[in-house]
Amino acid sequence: MQKIKKGDDVVVRTGKDKGKSGRVVKILKNDTVLVEGINQVKKSQKPNPNANIEGGIVTKDMPINISNIGLYNPAIKKADRVGFRFLDDGKKVRYFKSTNDLVDV
Repeated sequence: MQKIKKGDDVVVRTGKDKGKSGRVVKILKNDTVLVEGINQVKKSQKPNPNANIEGGIVTKDMPINISNIGLYNPAIKKADRVGFRFLDDGKKVRYFKSTNDLVDV
């Protein structure tokens, strides 16, 4: 089980987008994630008429290292650290370390 999953709300802790928040779109290999609206760059794109893609300059989200983001805790309205705990029925769940609230409810 990973500490950050697809669909989680996260806050950027370091880098040029520090303090911004977004939703995890995809988890990639080598500990990187795609967060919507974070780490955006402008790229040149060639047109492809077969796929109905226009050419020009497009804004694109680039991966960010998973160590530079934190899971958003709505109780304290900040990024928080995440730990794991087993429930009485043996199910493994995530919890916020500062408030001991469960993430997966």
